[in-house]
Amino acid sequence: MTSTLASAPADRAASARDTGTPRRGTRLLALPEARWAAFAAVCFLLALPAQLTGAPAWAWGPLYALTYAAGGWEPGLAGLRALKEKTLDVDLLMVVAALGAAAIGQVMDGALLIVIFATSGALEALATARTADSVRGLLDLAPATATRVGADGAEETVPVEELSVGDTILVRPGERIGADGRVLDGAGEVDQATITGEPLPVAKEKGDEVYAGTLNGTGALSVRVERDASDTVIARIVRMVREASETKAPTQLFIEKVEQRYSLGMVAVTLAVFLVPLALGANLTDSLLRAMTFMIVASPCAVVLATMPPLLSAIANAGRHGVLVKSAVVMERLGQIDAVALDKTGTLTQGTPRVTDILPLTGSGLDEDGLLVLAAAAEHPSEHPLGHAVVDAAHRRGLAPPTAEDFDSTPGVGVTATVDGRVVAVGAPARLLNGATDADSARASVLAGGLEDDGRTAVVVTVAGTPVGVLGVADRLRPDAGATVASLTLLAGTAPMLLTGDNPRAAARLAAEVGIGDVRAGLLPQHKVGAVRELADTGRKVMMVGDGVNDAPALAAAHTGVAMGRAGSDLTLETADAVIVRDELAAVPAVISLSRRARRLVAQNLVVAGVFITGLAVWDLVGNLPLPLGVAGHEGSTVIVGLNGLRLLREAAWKRAAG
Repeated sequence: MTSTLASAPADRAASARDTGTPRRGTRLLALPEARWAAFAAVCFLLALPAQLTGAPAWAWGPLYALTYAAGGWEPGLAGLRALKEKTLDVDLLMVVAALGAAAIGQVMDGALLIVIFATSGALEALATARTADSVRGLLDLAPATATRVGADGAEETVPVEELSVGDTILVRPGERIGADGRVLDGAGEVDQATITGEPLPVAKEKGDEVYAGTLNGTGALSVRVERDASDTVIARIVRMVREASETKAPTQLFIEKVEQRYSLGMVAVTLAVFLVPLALGANLTDSLLRAMTFMIVASPCAVVLATMPPLLSAIANAGRHGVLVKSAVVMERLGQIDAVALDKTGTLTQGTPRVTDILPLTGSGLDEDGLLVLAAAAEHPSEHPLGHAVVDAAHRRGLAPPTAEDFDSTPGVGVTATVDGRVVAVGAPARLLNGATDADSARASVLAGGLEDDGRTAVVVTVAGTPVGVLGVADRLRPDAGATVASLTLLAGTAPMLLTGDNPRAAARLAAEVGIGDVRAGLLPQHKVGAVRELADTGRKVMMVGDGVNDAPALAAAHTGVAMGRAGSDLTLETADAVIVRDELAAVPAVISLSRRARRLVAQNLVVAGVFITGLAVWDLVGNLPLPLGVAGHEGSTVIVGLNGLRLLREAAWKRAAG
């Protein structure tokens, strides 16, 4: 059960994560709270039949004592600490009520209260721990060791925790990088998909930044460590997850404001329920029993537990499916959006290239098929996605490229190979043309520039150093882009707006494919911010979805900012409210739906809690509510509310949201 007055359960949950919780796949009994609750329940179940069958008190009394101690020591201690800070803790009230019941001979009833109370706390701890574990499991990527190179060139394998800023590490092909740093020497292509979501390996050379946990493909890299192990991208994301589980949504904050005054009022009424009948001549035991019953049934435990379990469970479930939601506040806000703005590149497009243009130079003696065959032959041994795009284009045309010899690949530049006795190079215009001013280079440069102006990647093909043609390569539209836009339109009540820095023609073409009518093209970052604020000024709750780099200002300006697969960016970690770690666009409407379901569960929980508290309190005041029934009703409603919130941990909850 939660006590937001003193945040004691949050502290207990944090302690569980820090000391007793496995890094992945937390089970209920892996949590200290659950183990204490289970022990208390076992002691209760052993004591109860012994008492009911008339066994002597020495047979069941110590078992009840263990029940009280196991289930009540932690919330009782936390409550006393809160009391020292002049904060009234609902958990402490429950322990006091249980002890009060025992003091008047209702030992079994007090023990039952302790058992159900401890079970409620275990359920909340599970929700909190699962939140951290789910996302942390996605990001448990960094290697345990790294190869450190000393000043004398000697290599040693050390745990990554021993690396210091300024150390140099060697990363061989096929190894994961052990620390965030910068390349000192070497060149390679690093697969950053597990961190940034980028589907294309990124060429790295001297001066480029690399991240712990990413996979080095070709070429050895010498990397200078620039962050301690505790400050890497992965470590910071784990900290963010922990902070997310400890944040409080606006609904929860409102409940806290009411709860303090309510609890003080409840204590005052409890004293009145005890003292007034006593002053009128009622029996001491009966008056105390009625007062203890009222304290139990009027405590706002279920109300306190109504909000956070659904939100924390939604955060955990989203994390399992590649969506990092940074706080409970964000999870609640996601369900409020009624307008969406989308970036184009990296958001609606997926980064998987395809050949869109084949432009042989006049005078080269090549037609489109001839140019493509040469390029595909040279690129065939390459593992680079651009090379795959060229080879796939040839295969789609039914062409059979000849076998290349003397293949060589230079990251960031391109490939060279001997094809039918000719040296063919395929690569970046800036590197292969290299400022050449001859007529062929000039024509190739013009063609490449035109393709790049139209939003495509230009690839130059040369034979013996002379340009013979240019290929245009463009991102593929995400397969689910159209369906996602339709889902967002349904959820927000209006079609998304497209905000892009690309030229109007390319933007309009893509927008038409996915069903977007409102297109703002040729925008700089500040213009995107203006468009978001323009929507917000009309009273809309705007979600901005972008790639998290040049879109960062707009992400920050939006009601909710969502970054697509760029978790490795420092800027994203600071500005985006949520990160789609796996780079799946369909996760955006799914997490909105999940948030809205969490909000509905919060409302359901508040209704359930209110009905139980009101009904039981009125029964006790105007009738004769038996203590066991009051305990069962109050704590039963708390467990119901907790379990209702935990429903969002199930896989079915995500499938329903994504459906």
